[in-house]
Amino acid sequence: MSDRAAENAGTLVSRLARHLNRKLSDVISILLNHKSVGSIGAVAGFAIAFVFAWKVLRPSQRRPRPKRRSNPAANGRSGGDVAGSDSSDLDVIRSPRQVAQGDIMRRKLGGCRKVTCQLIGVILEEKSPEELQTHFTVRESVAKVLFDLTKHCDLYLMETVLDNETEERVLSALESAGIFRPGGVMKEKVLFCSTEIGRTSFVRQLESDLHIDTNLEIISQLSRFIGRQLYISAMEEGQIAPNIFTSTSLEHFFS
Repeated sequence: MSDRAAENAGTLVSRLARHLNRKLSDVISILLNHKSVGSIGAVAGFAIAFVFAWKVLRPSQRRPRPKRRSNPAANGRSGGDVAGSDSSDLDVIRSPRQVAQGDIMRRKLGGCRKVTCQLIGVILEEKSPEELQTHFTVRESVAKVLFDLTKHCDLYLMETVLDNETEERVLSALESAGIFRPGGVMKEKVLFCSTEIGRTSFVRQLESDLHIDTNLEIISQLSRFIGRQLYISAMEEGQIAPNIFTSTSLEHFFS
């Protein structure tokens, strides 16, 4: 709008200048027809006045604005910033395999936000509390699954043990296997009890959305209270009830 107003003003001044020019020509013609010293002086004075008025009223010529020259250094920095941004984005982009694994885990969880899981037979190789009295082995393939699970849910581990010494040894074995690494399972969320009924009570008190266990009796008792359960056994993967799934291992179920 400012450019259009300037153009209109310039046009108006140009018209006024042309009008004065015509008037001056008429006056000069009249004065020249009456040659005298006074008339010549009048012509000179009028000419000076006209020149002064023309300089004042003439439209100012626009000076072309210099084009901005791109700063190579700035462009270099900008390109560097973009490259840096791209590289930082690449850092957070996961591989297709990681994306697929995350999608599978979310689908298998089915929206469950709190998960409880037995240790024996799922995370530990041993099959009974009595075996833990003499030895305990953490399944190597389960550590990665547990770490990924903690990204999608609040995970609690629990087990029945016969004494406090076994409890301490199990915690030490889990720590040595990297289960408690940063971003993984919290040591405070590993719970121990002295009876199978105690494990059932833990699950109900925590209001778990998904419970994972090897004891079919506990699975059956909790089926009325827990929305989803995973029964780990030698059975083929499938379902034995609308809310009870089966699998041979935790890793197999989430793969």
